[in-house]
Amino acid sequence: MTKSEMIAARRPVYMSDLAEGTDRFFEARRETCPWCASARPFKVVLRTTDVMQHKPGRFVLESCAECGHVFQNPRLNAEGLEFYYRDFYDGLGAEEMNSMLQFNRSGHEGRARMVLASAGTPGQWLDVGTGHGHFPQDAKRVLPDTAFDGLDMTDGVVLAQQEGRIGNGYRGNFVELAEEIAGRYDVISMYHYLEHTLDPGAEIAAARTALPVGGYLSIELPDPESGWARLLGRWWPAWLQPQHLHMMPIANLRGRLEELGFTVVAEQRAEPHIATDAVSATLLFVNAATIAGESLAWRPAPPSRFRKALRTTVFVASLPVVLAALLVDRVSAPVGRKRGMSNAYRVLARRTS
Repeated sequence: MTKSEMIAARRPVYMSDLAEGTDRFFEARRETCPWCASARPFKVVLRTTDVMQHKPGRFVLESCAECGHVFQNPRLNAEGLEFYYRDFYDGLGAEEMNSMLQFNRSGHEGRARMVLASAGTPGQWLDVGTGHGHFPQDAKRVLPDTAFDGLDMTDGVVLAQQEGRIGNGYRGNFVELAEEIAGRYDVISMYHYLEHTLDPGAEIAAARTALPVGGYLSIELPDPESGWARLLGRWWPAWLQPQHLHMMPIANLRGRLEELGFTVVAEQRAEPHIATDAVSATLLFVNAATIAGESLAWRPAPPSRFRKALRTTVFVASLPVVLAALLVDRVSAPVGRKRGMSNAYRVLARRTS
């Protein structure tokens, strides 16, 4: 089945889902911080639409005046999460997403080296939120003697096991599976995972349950304190609305880990940075400006030939701007990493109690 045929086949289902509007996809608005429970008034960080898939809906990120935690408010409910995740990592979006994840080979190997430097060579490693298993596949180049397993909510983990990127694949909820797998792993990793979860604090607590004393928890997250976030606003790709529900400042994560009996043994603020902020924001903007020319399953009908041709013309005309943005990323990367511009951070913590 071609992609056009897949889109046409999915369109009636999407139209049915949208018949009653998007308000039903959200929970009631929170009045207390989901991280520290403060009731102080929140600050609006971002109001945006879905600039990746362009599904209908409007989304708000707010920050806590007490601890700085950034969170989606009102938050998507279970029905909303299903709707907005559908065809993003799998289905219609599988090919594009796989290409993007494969691009980060050096970042994947950097994560493995960070653990190797502080913890030596682990015997058993569980990658939570592994997706299609691209991180374990690349990490084996650094840690060939480590056995990597993966856990994910999607079918991607099944494919990862079939393709040999991981040994064992668990499909399910980590919090629910933590006691079952307790004591099996020397390292548990959560790379760009916690920001997608309903309750990141519960996920960290589950990692403590699953790890033995002396085991390591390795986390990588988008950095909401990045200068790129302020500079690019709604076009900063790491905001990733509506999928990202929580964005934790590094101090918050460090404090929660210590409360749960972990000792932070290493932090990285510069190394996780992938210098694609400007070019990604430019592409998102151009795509949004020409979205009427793209065939989408969640729109009532495919675009006309004129709109398709106009979209192609605008993309071609924007190439000099895209190349200029790519140059900005290349030139700014070394300096930006030293001045709070890094778009991600890593924390490695050892369970000590």
